Amino acid sequence: MRQPYALLRPVRHVLGLLCAVLLLGAQGAGAPTASAAENGEWAVYPAAAGLGNRPYFYLSADPGTTVTDRVTVTNKSAAPLTFLLYGADAYNTERDGGFAVRTRQEKQTGAGAWIRPARDRVTVPPRSAVTVPYTLTVPADAEPGDHPGALVALDERVARGTGGAVALGVQRAVGARVYLRVGGPTVPALSVEDVTLEQHRPLVPGAGTSSAVVSYTLHNRGNVTLSPKVALEARGLFGRTLLSRDLDRLPAELLPRQKIRLTARWTGSPQFDRGEVVLTATAKDVRESGRVSFLALPWLPLAVLLTGAAGGAGALWIRRRRAANAH
Repeated sequence: MRQPYALLRPVRHVLGLLCAVLLLGAQGAGAPTASAAENGEWAVYPAAAGLGNRPYFYLSADPGTTVTDRVTVTNKSAAPLTFLLYGADAYNTERDGGFAVRTRQEKQTGAGAWIRPARDRVTVPPRSAVTVPYTLTVPADAEPGDHPGALVALDERVARGTGGAVALGVQRAVGARVYLRVGGPTVPALSVEDVTLEQHRPLVPGAGTSSAVVSYTLHNRGNVTLSPKVALEARGLFGRTLLSRDLDRLPAELLPRQKIRLTARWTGSPQFDRGEVVLTATAKDVRESGRVSFLALPWLPLAVLLTGAAGGAGALWIRRRRAANAH
């Protein structure tokens, strides 16, 4: 998941600025791939353990305890590379709900704050790998449930870029995901919030295709990661089903306490009807709905009709007024 971080300032104020790219082993909102996180030049992944390689760190710990593990950084290039190692909290991006992590400059409050590599700076020779131990210490007052994050290797090099009136320096980073579950009660909770409907209809009924955009917020209110599914249903007058389908472009993982804003297009929405749109979100052990009512009217013919009715009523009133004055 590509996640830019940092700053853009006028060239007269700064020459090299930080704009990193985090690659975490999967792109977009699709399902995570079981492979090392890499960008072609270097890779970051859990050190081999037991019977084979692990795509990510899957850790369990109780509050007040410490776990130890090892991370491997592989340099695939022909020159030595130096990296800064650090832990980072994960979150869902606003754009598509993808998995992203906090930058090194941001405050870490979960797994990112609890991870401590044995070395925070490592130089890897060309076409070689270095394995670094780390500890993860869970505070005694840590909330039970999932605390996703990553172990990130940030390239120390700053590549010079251009951005018009802005001088842009670019740093790149690769992170191996950390899926940490802290012992205690798990509470899955999901809600569909702020459902809105924006309608687009031709001025003259039948003169074109109508459409609507349904917007909604998917909110993980619990303390465990969810893999949500959302079904959209539209009902018209007398409960007629106008539309019923499962939505796509959903995040593979909606992290605890995260919310994302999503949209769905409804092509062929009614041009004359009244009803309700219902969004039903489901995940493991949870099912919640959100809804919004709609009124579809042919505004131009209605406006012409109302204008004509108003004109007729006005003319009738004038005739009656003249007749009354004549008497």
